[in-house]
Amino acid sequence: MRFQILNTLLHILAFYMGAGIGSFLNVVIYRLPLGISVNNPKRSFCPSCKYKIPMWQNIPLLSWLLLRGKCANCGGKISIRYFMVELLTGVMFYLVFLKVSGDYSATNPWPLIRLWGPQVLCLWVFMSLLISGTFIDIDHFILPHSITIGGAVVGVLSSWWVPALVGQETHTNGLLASLASAALGLGGLWLVVELGKLAFGRKKFVFAKEESWEVTQPDENEPPVVVFGEHKYDWADLFMRATDRMVVACNELQVNERSFGTVTAELWMEKLKVREGANLEEFPLEGVTKLRAKTTQVVIPREAMGFGDVLFLMMIGAFTGWQSVLFTILAASVLGTVFAVIHRVTGKAEWGAKIPFGPYLAMGAVLWVFYGPQFVEWYVSKTMWR
Repeated sequence: MRFQILNTLLHILAFYMGAGIGSFLNVVIYRLPLGISVNNPKRSFCPSCKYKIPMWQNIPLLSWLLLRGKCANCGGKISIRYFMVELLTGVMFYLVFLKVSGDYSATNPWPLIRLWGPQVLCLWVFMSLLISGTFIDIDHFILPHSITIGGAVVGVLSSWWVPALVGQETHTNGLLASLASAALGLGGLWLVVELGKLAFGRKKFVFAKEESWEVTQPDENEPPVVVFGEHKYDWADLFMRATDRMVVACNELQVNERSFGTVTAELWMEKLKVREGANLEEFPLEGVTKLRAKTTQVVIPREAMGFGDVLFLMMIGAFTGWQSVLFTILAASVLGTVFAVIHRVTGKAEWGAKIPFGPYLAMGAVLWVFYGPQFVEWYVSKTMWR
């Protein structure tokens, strides 16, 4: 009887600990992309009135329900996503706990915790990184290095501590397998990005009437931005490698104090090329202080996916091994295709296009943790039978 009570409490604790971590992940998801410290201020605050929420109004899951999704101070709406992140994290923590710990209800659980406890803790950290990265990517189309690169470092250390994460039995083999898997994740998806860049690496804008095109640098401590028509791009979103270029068909072009007529301007990461017929003139960007034009067509470089996705898969490989890397790429691609078809059929194609690839990678990784090895075993058995 005593063990059954302890067992029940342990199940409740696993879920509600996840919900509590989910509350912290909400802080990470909101603050990290904005450059706000996750530790200062220490307490959560209302996004509307900045009221610091006291502890008794910040109970995971319950507070949102009791306050009906509103701030107790100003009555401002608190998004249901805060509740959903807490619930999702709680569910993921509980499912990890069930999968790793197995059925021990008839025995004393505490000696067994020493066997599966470290693996549960490592997978809890992994799930937290996946959830944080997913919602940050959805909101801001970025995957912060603190999650991807920092997560990869944690993944390597976790695989050394718990070699079973990457299918190994010794600490040394766990470390080596994790490093190799991280390298496979980095290199494999990087290759996909590069091939995608070659196949789909440009996006053309054609305007019915002349639009202004300009490169400005509002803050001298920040990279330049490119503005044309209703579009605005940060420099890093356009130029990730030396071979990236923007091509602008100019009816008028001004470079510093010089003016050109009908020319083609090619903007590269470190230079500007101006083509007028057979003539070509090149300007180093360091010496360009004014760059504007009138245009009817702009072609920009475009990524098949962001480099943050590459680093995200590196982190996934560090935690879960090389087979997981291959499975995650395949699963993410299938999931992305399925969701795209659903959105198109339901008339939500534009909304579906706004979902970046990072969440699909996260879903693929979650599928691997719970079903991946069984799927591989089933697939191999079917293939060998044929």
